[in-house]
Amino acid sequence: MAEKTYEVLSNARFYLEIHVDGSDDRIDGYFMECQGFKRTQEVAEICEVTPQKWGKNGTSKGRVVRTKLPGNVKSENIILRRGLTISKVIWDWFAEVEAGKWSEQRRDGDITIYTQGAEEAARFRFQGAWPTSYKLSDFKAGSGEFEIEELELAVDEFIRVK
Repeated sequence: MAEKTYEVLSNARFYLEIHVDGSDDRIDGYFMECQGFKRTQEVAEICEVTPQKWGKNGTSKGRVVRTKLPGNVKSENIILRRGLTISKVIWDWFAEVEAGKWSEQRRDGDITIYTQGAEEAARFRFQGAWPTSYKLSDFKAGSGEFEIEELELAVDEFIRVK
């Protein structure tokens, strides 16, 4: 029987896909950096007072017992960075949310990570995403750097689907 091998995946081989209104294009694949993909299991701590005797000679009552239980799951905001293009798709999406249409502008998307052989190895899905901030990098005369567009997305859920 062949032994399974597991390739450690490179964080440079990824593809991000999300569809936004007003465009036949997906705002995808061209992102230089994606960060904030984090899912956290919060902790709920319960304090109880028991009738156990404690202290010197067991004369005191009311021992406090703390129990930690799993609480709600929380997904962090996602930050996407790419070179600024002539497309206004990201700006228009942010403007729609700013105009109060955030519930209609919630989108789902995927980030896919590939092996060195260009095969899909892992896929993560974020759901209910909407832009919370839009930022451009600083301008500097004489610089040869590309202008960077940054978008922060609030997400309801972040799950691994493959």
